[in-house]
Amino acid sequence: MNRLAIYCGSATPADPRFLDSARLVGRTLAERGIGVVYGGGRLGLMGAVADSALAAGGAVIGVIPRALVDAEVAHRGLTELRVVETMHQRKAAFTDLSDGFVTLPGGTGTMDELWEALSWAQLGYHAKPVGLLNVAGFYDGLLRFVATMAEAGFLRPQHRDILAASDDLDDLLAKMAAQRPLVTVTQMKAAEL
Repeated sequence: MNRLAIYCGSATPADPRFLDSARLVGRTLAERGIGVVYGGGRLGLMGAVADSALAAGGAVIGVIPRALVDAEVAHRGLTELRVVETMHQRKAAFTDLSDGFVTLPGGTGTMDELWEALSWAQLGYHAKPVGLLNVAGFYDGLLRFVATMAEAGFLRPQHRDILAASDDLDDLLAKMAAQRPLVTVTQMKAAEL
């Protein structure tokens, strides 16, 4: 994996573990020679990932919609800042520029990005690993929900392991590196759906 898209919040929660984890992700990826692709913001966890990667000598590409640049939240010190017109273009750029996706804690925008990466993998629009860093148990409920989807039959057995998850970054990156391509919905026959 040469570059990873990092999905995370632009907020700065009171619990320091969230900001610390964002800094760890940026620094660790830079130290491993893995570039960062992210939302291009300077605030919250997003800014912490970018700043720590840059401080460790890493390459950071930000992809941000023009409306957010105009709102003065763009990070101006990145390796590259790509300005797009829409959120759809932003998410497509994340997919085009990265070799996988890591999701840190965040809000609705982060969830939108995560679910799209998972959905596109399931459909075969990309064959890249999707990971979830479960900082301080933040995603425990979501992981239970994914298990519930599988148990109810809404997540096919072939896609049960589509999301790599861990509370440890090294473990998560190892799981993502070991992930094998899955049988996509477009490869399945109607009887399997």
